[in-house]
Amino acid sequence: MFSQIKWTFMLLTSAAGMFWVVNLPYPMIRKPIAKTAPILLLPSFISMDHNYRGAINSLEQADQLVNKATSSSDVERGGEKVKEAQKNLDNLPVWFLGYYPQSYCSLFGCTWKFTLDEFEDARRRVARMDAKVFQEKNALGLLTQGEQALNTAKQQYEQTKNTQDNQKAIASMQAAMDSLEQIPKETLAGKMAQTKLAAYKRDFGNLTSSAASNNQTSTLIEAAKLFGLQAAQASQNPPHTASEWGQIETLWLQAIVRLEKIQVADTNYLEAQKLLVTYQANSGIAQTRRTAESTSQEILKQANQQIQRLIAYPPSNPQQLKGEIQGIINQLKTVQPGTTAYTEAQQLLLSAQNKLKS
Repeated sequence: MFSQIKWTFMLLTSAAGMFWVVNLPYPMIRKPIAKTAPILLLPSFISMDHNYRGAINSLEQADQLVNKATSSSDVERGGEKVKEAQKNLDNLPVWFLGYYPQSYCSLFGCTWKFTLDEFEDARRRVARMDAKVFQEKNALGLLTQGEQALNTAKQQYEQTKNTQDNQKAIASMQAAMDSLEQIPKETLAGKMAQTKLAAYKRDFGNLTSSAASNNQTSTLIEAAKLFGLQAAQASQNPPHTASEWGQIETLWLQAIVRLEKIQVADTNYLEAQKLLVTYQANSGIAQTRRTAESTSQEILKQANQQIQRLIAYPPSNPQQLKGEIQGIINQLKTVQPGTTAYTEAQQLLLSAQNKLKS
């Protein structure tokens, strides 16, 4: 029994070895076998048919997945199919080109003509598809990078408070959109980028308009603060002349004019209104002080004129003299404190009162 098993094993291994030898890729071996016993080349024919069909099917699927891709997963799957097609082409017996397996195809119905031109065309298609997949993946990478950069810039814009940082964030958003514009439009990523860019540009336009409005209102507020600061500094250390109070009032009014340009829809409207209330009150105070200064100076002037007239032409009647002095006193009492005329008016008032007593 052991002897029978041994001879059977040797026979099988010898047969397998013979099949392996005759199917080697050497025409000098295969050509005579193909003429006399083509059935022995069946493994080669099966492998050739399998790999050829696999290459064609993989190429067709890759073409559909890559050239008509709707998502990045289609491109990934198409790349896998291109690799499968390349693997199948590498397994095809190029050495057998021109040796058409008529016996095999008569039995199994081959639908292909295994020619050198067809083989080279398949290789070229694989190379083109491989390049296409590389281009698509590269474009998808650019799309991802551009969108990430754009989202990062948007977050920076939302988190920043000062104008300078906002401008940097806006510049980063513009650069990100420019990078999306550079993606080849014939790729899937390019088509996706063009679709998304329409929305991105709309949002960017709204954002820049809002930023421009914010910048304008911020500029108006800062300008108003400068006028207000100048007016406040000029108001220090009173009393001031009527002309000086007029200049101070003008500075407050210039600040108010700028704040009134800020509309309700503007972001900084509430801040502008708070300043506006303060500045209008300060402007009113400056106007009141200017009026008081002008009135007091006029009263002092009239009082001085009356005193000079009384000195030049004193009345002979003591009661009349007393009445005129009392009128000057009453007039000087109306000079308001905090005016440039007040000190002199007080001196004249004291002198008039002493004169009246004497």
